[in-house]
Amino acid sequence: MNIFTEAPDLPVTKSKEDIDKTYRYWRLHLMIVSYIGYAVFYFTRKGFNFVMPAMLADLGLQKADIGVMGTAFYLTYGVSKFLSGVLGDRSNPRYFMGIGLMATGIVNILFGMSSSIFMFVTLWMINAFFQGWGWPPCSKILNTWYSRNERGLWWAIWNTSHNVGGALIPILAGAITLSLGWRYGMMIPGAIAVVIGLGLCFLLRDRPASMGLPTVGEWRNDMAEKAHESEGVGLSTWEILKQYVFKNSIIWALAISYGLVYIIRTGINDWGNLYLTETHGYNLLQANSVISFFEIGGFLGALFAGWGSDKFFKGNRTQMNIIYVVGIISVALALWLVPTDSSILMSALFFLMGFFIFGPQFLIAMAAAENSHKYASGASTGFVSLFAYIGASIAGLPLSLIIEKFKWNGFFSTLFMISLACVVLLVMVYLLQQRRNAVRN
Repeated sequence: MNIFTEAPDLPVTKSKEDIDKTYRYWRLHLMIVSYIGYAVFYFTRKGFNFVMPAMLADLGLQKADIGVMGTAFYLTYGVSKFLSGVLGDRSNPRYFMGIGLMATGIVNILFGMSSSIFMFVTLWMINAFFQGWGWPPCSKILNTWYSRNERGLWWAIWNTSHNVGGALIPILAGAITLSLGWRYGMMIPGAIAVVIGLGLCFLLRDRPASMGLPTVGEWRNDMAEKAHESEGVGLSTWEILKQYVFKNSIIWALAISYGLVYIIRTGINDWGNLYLTETHGYNLLQANSVISFFEIGGFLGALFAGWGSDKFFKGNRTQMNIIYVVGIISVALALWLVPTDSSILMSALFFLMGFFIFGPQFLIAMAAAENSHKYASGASTGFVSLFAYIGASIAGLPLSLIIEKFKWNGFFSTLFMISLACVVLLVMVYLLQQRRNAVRN
């Protein structure tokens, strides 16, 4: 396990010119490498979704079997993301992320060689466990190489790796499945992940201090960042978890609001095409084409949210989160009540829904990192992500029962109430932050 140990700190001996040059190079380098690495995690996480129809036809599996796999994946992934966050905060990102990606690739290769539902469920839970190794190293890099007053934009740029990986894998897995069969549709993306994971082990780096550099707050003279860096120095891992995560009311409010955002996000994403086909008479191709605007809107919405939280609110993410959730409420009402079947208008509404959802989808995780201990970003974001994936699982069976009993009026009224609850929680976060800042001052 020594391979995962944090790289040791080195004394700062470089000149200011060399420090500036080293920082500029590695910030761009680490952004590109971690971006590619996390996008490829989506190859081994989402590839199954796009080989599934061919797999069902080949093996004669039932949809219920696939449902069991999905539920097992979400729950295992949520737990892993928290536990891996705790470990990742004290680990070297290059090996933690690289070995995690290689492990998911090997699991996907083994999945493509299997045929029994027992092996599928077992391997998919193992995949979920190692998928949890992807985020904590990236969180650590974003939290230590970029400072408070600029991090929103950098984090937003990195966050689009979700969209890039999610957009490429349907094309890759679909093309391979059509030409070679579903087994290769799992194994070839898995092999790609093994190669990229090996590259991460060579190309990533740990904290600036491990390279003989001052902290990013000192380098940029960011007063808010320097205050964050100096807080809670010398505490043990358990003391950090207890004081800055488990007893942190801001983190709890963010975690619950994150769960609510994920109910909305997953609900719209998973049930949107069915709503369009049943209520507006679209065929499957038309419905899927409209849903694609959800991801496009999310790409742009996340970028604007990160930039705007830096530009307008000086690195405080909560105000931007509140604005975005109000936007979610407005668009949900429009989807529910606007009496039209126009594909152009529906595409615009799904674009706006994605725009507003993907802002809080990453800003809440960033807020968790910034409202916790400086070196507990993986644990704090993993903790709120555990609630997020509980929310994602709620968007499955519970929402389906609501749709069956109360139709689409019940679906949208549920999302409306969840959005209102989310706004209340985010306002509570803002008030708690104001009270904390008043005590510090």
